[in-house]
Amino acid sequence: MADQLASRALPAYGNRVAKTPHIDALAAEGVLFEAFYCNSPLCAPSRFSLLSGRQISAIGAYDNAAELPAQVPTFAHYLRRAGYQTVLSGKMHFCGADQLHGFEERLTTDIYPADFGWTPDWTRFEQRPSWYHSMDSVTQAGPCARTNQIDFDDEVVFHARRKLLDMARSKDRRPFCLVASMTHPHDPYVIPHEYWERYEGVDIDMPRVTQGAAPLDPHSQRLRHVCGLDQQPVNDVQVRAARRAYYGAVSYVDDQVGVLLAALADARFAENTIVLLLADHGDMLGERGLWYKMSFFEAACRIPLIVHAPRRFAPRRVATSASLLDLAPTLCELAGVEITDAAALDGRSLAAQLAGAAGSDEVIGEYLAEGAIAPLVMIKRGRYKFVHSPVDPDQLYDLADDPDELRNLAAHPSQVQRVRAFLAEVKQRWNLPALHAEVLASQQRRHLVNDALRTGRYTSWDFQPLRDARQLYVRNDRDLGDLEAMARFPPFGV
Repeated sequence: MADQLASRALPAYGNRVAKTPHIDALAAEGVLFEAFYCNSPLCAPSRFSLLSGRQISAIGAYDNAAELPAQVPTFAHYLRRAGYQTVLSGKMHFCGADQLHGFEERLTTDIYPADFGWTPDWTRFEQRPSWYHSMDSVTQAGPCARTNQIDFDDEVVFHARRKLLDMARSKDRRPFCLVASMTHPHDPYVIPHEYWERYEGVDIDMPRVTQGAAPLDPHSQRLRHVCGLDQQPVNDVQVRAARRAYYGAVSYVDDQVGVLLAALADARFAENTIVLLLADHGDMLGERGLWYKMSFFEAACRIPLIVHAPRRFAPRRVATSASLLDLAPTLCELAGVEITDAAALDGRSLAAQLAGAAGSDEVIGEYLAEGAIAPLVMIKRGRYKFVHSPVDPDQLYDLADDPDELRNLAAHPSQVQRVRAFLAEVKQRWNLPALHAEVLASQQRRHLVNDALRTGRYTSWDFQPLRDARQLYVRNDRDLGDLEAMARFPPFGV
């Protein structure tokens, strides 16, 4: 799992700049979903919909400081109950006291805090959060020797690789589900020299839709405010540098995919393991003068999904739309695990599409976090995408004729019936005034709790991975010959 990886940044999805040989190979041998989406274009809510198969409004997981309730089953719970080892290495952006959510083992801490400190406040929209994105990520883009994110992802991949080999050497023969979740290519757009130089002399593509080429809708204007885009204007040199660093980060992710695939092979798991490559959301990367995510424009919400299991599924490309909500039921069906409350899920299994059948071609989205002042919802069905918020004009795009979403058809006379039908569906799916009120109440509760817990002695919720040094390497309570024989893989003569 990558963070902020737009599908359009990968050669498998038509990009002509990025260098990703390992992902290219997965795509060539796997099932690639061409129109795959996140359901909420922000890190934590997107991940919670992935884990649970539920819309974020149904579970109160509204933003990056919201809890995934501990009572909400995840695919990790279902697989674990069915006898799987469930392991998480890396980012999942859990907030609150439950830092496992069904994972039996967690190998690293998270890169982001687990408290309520990043709670937005819709009632004070004019005050930009000090902890949120700024344009420093773009104006300071370029090469470096080391970053916080490299430190984290190197650890994520090291522990995931080590765990694969530990499972191969273990007497525990249970099947496994391992999630290796990196934070690249998420901004800031800086990357070690090795990856910056990988794009030396490469013609870095610029945004397809420049700022001013299409009118900015009110939500996009608010995003410019919340990210400070109007406070730090950027020039073409900075935009190109940010995009070059982003491509470098994509290549870094690809190298780590190669490390993990090699570990699967070394552990002799490769032929019997289903590998999924995906992301939590995309990145605007300067399109329309916007950066990061938080939007239902294609660059921010359309993400990769590649399912690699050549012995089980023939290579193919799936054109119909699907989303992260569909992965929890898919993983359970592939593992032969029954979901006891399947009727409560908002996603549908993609197992049939993996085998070549047709799909539903539908995505339902919600955004309830920074940059919004009221719920923002999206329905994507077939070639049309409809975006609605009670405080903004509606948006309707025909993605077949207008893939860059330059022409808002919501007010066009030819689309009156279609817009009317979408609005009726919005009313049927959501009680938006009630949802708005609950988001505001949740924000205020979390601000209160955060202020209280920061007063006096603070007890952190951040996950603390524990390692028992008494069980590592050579120790005197174990026979040296037995220990070395057990640690060697494959065993001598096998």
